[in-house]
Parts: sequence; C-alpha cells; structure tokens
Amino acid sequence: MIVFMQAPKAMTIRLSADQAEALETIASVDDKAVVEVIRSAIDEHVRARSEDAEFQRNLQARLERVQAILRPST
Repeated sequence: MIVFMQAPKAMTIRLSADQAEALETIASVDDKAVVEVIRSAIDEHVRARSEDAEFQRNLQARLERVQAILRPST
C-alpha cells in the first residue's frame, strides 16, 4: 500500500495577549513548543467533535444539503 503524505499547511491565528500568555506558560511548564501544544489541542478538539452525537447529526444534515445542491436535476 502506498501512502502519500500531504504537505503541511501553514495557518495564522490571532490571539489576545491573555491567550498568548496562557499558551506560552502552558508550553513552558510542559516543556513543549507552543506549536506542539496547539496541535495537541486541535487533535483533542477534532476527536471530541467526532464523538459528539449532535455534531455528527449536523454534519450529516450538511452533507445531505450539499449533495442535494450538487445533484443534477432530472
């Protein structure tokens, strides 16, 4: 099986001074780079949403709406 790696995607976020300070403090105490803390938080958020039943219902409804829009008229 061949697995193709996608190139990393750079993103920019703006944080309040308080958020930035909290993030930097957490990273420092955990002896991690800020980017590692951010990636870990994103992974946790995605996992939590994927396990959330209401989110899954909303996702399914969104997919059905998009499919209906893109479905050719007969």
